[in-house]
Amino acid sequence: MENQSLEKVMISNKIPEFVPLKKPKRNKYAFACSLLASMTSVLLGYDTGVMSGAVIYIKEDLKISDVAIEVLVGTINIYSLVGAAIAGRTSDWIGRRKTIILASGIFLVGALLMGFAPNYWFLMLGRFVAGIGVGYALMIAPVYTAEVAPASCRGFCTSFPEVFINAGVLLGYIANYAFSMLPLKLGWRLMLGIGVIPSVMLGVGVLAMPESPRWLVMQGRLGDAKKVLDRTSDTLEESKTRLADIKEAAGIPKDCQDHDIVSVTRESSDGSGVWRDLFIHPTPTVLHILIVGVGIHFFQQASGIDAVVLYSPRIYEKAGITKPSYRLLATIAVGCMKTFFTLVATFFVDKIGRRILLLSSCGGMILSLLALATGLTIIDHSDHTLKWAIVMCVCATYSTVAFFSIGMGPLAWVYSSEIFPLRLRAQGCSIGVAVNRAVSGGILMTFISLYKAISIGGAFFLYTGIAIVAWIFFYSLLPETKGTTLEEMEPLFGTFFKWRSTMKELKSSRVEGAASSAQP
Repeated sequence: MENQSLEKVMISNKIPEFVPLKKPKRNKYAFACSLLASMTSVLLGYDTGVMSGAVIYIKEDLKISDVAIEVLVGTINIYSLVGAAIAGRTSDWIGRRKTIILASGIFLVGALLMGFAPNYWFLMLGRFVAGIGVGYALMIAPVYTAEVAPASCRGFCTSFPEVFINAGVLLGYIANYAFSMLPLKLGWRLMLGIGVIPSVMLGVGVLAMPESPRWLVMQGRLGDAKKVLDRTSDTLEESKTRLADIKEAAGIPKDCQDHDIVSVTRESSDGSGVWRDLFIHPTPTVLHILIVGVGIHFFQQASGIDAVVLYSPRIYEKAGITKPSYRLLATIAVGCMKTFFTLVATFFVDKIGRRILLLSSCGGMILSLLALATGLTIIDHSDHTLKWAIVMCVCATYSTVAFFSIGMGPLAWVYSSEIFPLRLRAQGCSIGVAVNRAVSGGILMTFISLYKAISIGGAFFLYTGIAIVAWIFFYSLLPETKGTTLEEMEPLFGTFFKWRSTMKELKSSRVEGAASSAQP
């Protein structure tokens, strides 16, 4: 009996060791903050989507050429370079939250100018102002979200900007179809001017958001940062760890109490000296991060996705769909595909990982672009209507945006916003956004001229070749960052093509460290 009771006691003492730890629930406050911040990306999406249909009526009303249309469509991305280039420094100066409000306000003014444009040049002025707002929005949304979200759901939250870009594109397509029935002079102006509504909603919604805890630490406001981290972390223990890591990254001594307001150097607080560290004297780690952060944005746009999305009515016209209302309806389906598959990526990015989604996405785009190029080439060289080729082209545009949306679309923002060190993050991300917008503007401003020079099929064969180079770049240089905190990113970079061996060493050292800490 004594042995049996002793055995029961031993078993009861061991049972707790085998009880699995409950996975913490997703932080709803961090989720809400990320959602609100990412809604600024609706501004770019709406402008992209609505302009694809509006140009049909703008050309007819203002009697402008194809070259003028190219310039009108593409220059907003060039103008957004101005916003993206100064947004990093602005957000280091006035804070992430106020920068989001500023972005909404600037776009609101641009939308009003476009809605009341009496002629082409006034419309271009509105595009310039709206472009600056777009540049601000694209840079600040992923940075703020990455700095607020805990590591457990950072990929999920930082993919929101792409979700809202696609939601904006879809809203733009719907506005095109809804206002296409109105008189010519009124329809396209309403399509563009109604963009003031999301701007006002965003400006008001952002007032409920807290400031980024990492920006607060950079200002020496440790007490305020602790309050935000307590609310946006999965556990209080994680909040303490995050704050300690951020303090270390910002160069603040560990012995500073978390409720203190401490003085920080001017370089840390306002972002000065960042350009020197990024371009003049970068360490191997920073150089690797910069190449990857800029490269992922370059290839996201150089693969021609904006040509597929914004010029889809022209693609369908070339494919043989001649009725404008049918082309606009087919274009709405493009917006639905983009939005749906970006949501799919959002839910899988923290489970599957960045690399698998990115490589799968790029591989699918290669096949889809190849099919689209082949179908358009066959139609170009045929003397009669080929229904199967038309169906092939329409399906290829849908599959192109679907594969783009499960990886290359959202992950460019996710990846670039999480890899830069704290002091370099805002301005490093602004460089990536500037490259993104420059390449997008170049694609949109040259697409019509390009397909007239080498045929529309030839243009998409060119984009297919670029997508192949992108796949090689992603496979060779991008390490997996899933589950890694922002302050633990730097050791993953610096060895360029040898990052796999670096990751193995880091994993083995973590295992050894965990084993040694577990020993009594």
